[in-house]
Amino acid sequence: MPCCWQHGRVRHPLRWLLEGLLAAGLGLGALAALVLLLWTLSPYPDSGAEGALRVAADLWLLAHGTELLRADTLGGTPAPVGVTPLLLCALPGWLLLRAVRAVDWGTEPAGATRAALWISGGYLLAGAVAVVHTLPAPIDARPLSAAAHLPVFALAVTLGGAWAAVGPPAFLSRFRPPAALDRRRLTTAVRVAAAGTAAYCAAGALLVAGGLVLDARAAQDGFGQLSGEWSGRLALLLLVLALAPNAAVWGAAYGLGPGFAVGAGGVVAPLGVNGGPDLPPFPLLAALPVRDPAGPALWAAALVPAAGVVATAWCAARAAVPVRGERVTASGRLGTALTVLLAACGTGAALGLLAACAGGPLGTGALAEFGPDGLLVAPAAIAWTAVLGTPLALALRARRLTGPRRLRQWAAVRATRAATRLRGLLPRPPRRRRATGTTDAWHTTAARRSRWAELRKTSGALVPEIPPVPDHPPEQ
Repeated sequence: MPCCWQHGRVRHPLRWLLEGLLAAGLGLGALAALVLLLWTLSPYPDSGAEGALRVAADLWLLAHGTELLRADTLGGTPAPVGVTPLLLCALPGWLLLRAVRAVDWGTEPAGATRAALWISGGYLLAGAVAVVHTLPAPIDARPLSAAAHLPVFALAVTLGGAWAAVGPPAFLSRFRPPAALDRRRLTTAVRVAAAGTAAYCAAGALLVAGGLVLDARAAQDGFGQLSGEWSGRLALLLLVLALAPNAAVWGAAYGLGPGFAVGAGGVVAPLGVNGGPDLPPFPLLAALPVRDPAGPALWAAALVPAAGVVATAWCAARAAVPVRGERVTASGRLGTALTVLLAACGTGAALGLLAACAGGPLGTGALAEFGPDGLLVAPAAIAWTAVLGTPLALALRARRLTGPRRLRQWAAVRATRAATRLRGLLPRPPRRRRATGTTDAWHTTAARRSRWAELRKTSGALVPEIPPVPDHPPEQ
């Protein structure tokens, strides 16, 4: 047996390649099982099982950001489909991370990088097969879009997972940042940025949920208008769930100020709503504040920046002062402000990327522009977080430093006042009066002189004699 096979130098790359193929196959298989189930329940299975499998491949490619092209339209012009369901992105991303963690590349960063590249290669090989499989179909994937999005997705997930485990490779370690941007500060800023991004999206989801509650009748009627069969309504419900994270990002973009597009020329923002084309009765579109844009939605939009700023400032203050009241391990004011600024940049980049992925074209003409603009959402998030988050983080930091001491002082003062009031309410004990009678003779002058005389007899000359005291003071 050759030495390279014995030491596993060839076996490992083959295993890494198979892990990438397995991750892609599991993602395709999960979507294929779901699509085949809906195809089985459908009363009109005209396309057959092969068409259902092509739809599953289309969904898998769409989850990576690949743009689809629908050729079967009423006007005869092919219509692009570029809105990526963000919930579908979670499945291939988790499978790729699982593949990275399952392999053994040793302890060197160079080995982790090679493993990530081999896993990505196997994943892209399966993706190429899926693209070829969807080409002869009414809905096919654009090869150029797949070639641009699939490698970026695979490399970002695999290299990020590998470098997070063992650190960046040597060629990236040569670029040393300034002393103020050490690894600890950057790690803290990434965590704070993640918390702020999650808070912005959660507040956006609450906005969308509130809009659906206010117009629940329109959302419910959308299911009946778009599909009359239970299988179609089930498929529509699954599509709504897959697009729910997109709606949360749209709500965050609305609360931050830039808003989002609802077709060519239509913009929904807190400061105004420009009319767009007639929208289909999709359930999630019932949450749009097109009826009363200056109503509750305008005031509820303030929830989005408030949630993001408070979450960022709170996490930054906790990272700056890990132990309440302890100044030894606390960071300074400049360090806390720098952490908030770095987190603001990270939050803006994350929200901008999510906004770019959450929107896209849904056709030609009126529906060619749909969703928020990432180039507008990113600076808005940075501005809100940096301008309001920095002073709030410094105030919370000061509170964590001085809060316990002032609390103890306040508690001591309150306890002293309460004890004083309690002593004033309790009855005082009676004074002890001096007993009268035979015991008073013990303290008379004659009794003292007799006791002193007896003590002088027993002690000899050590005790002096008491001089006589006149009964009346001498006259002047």
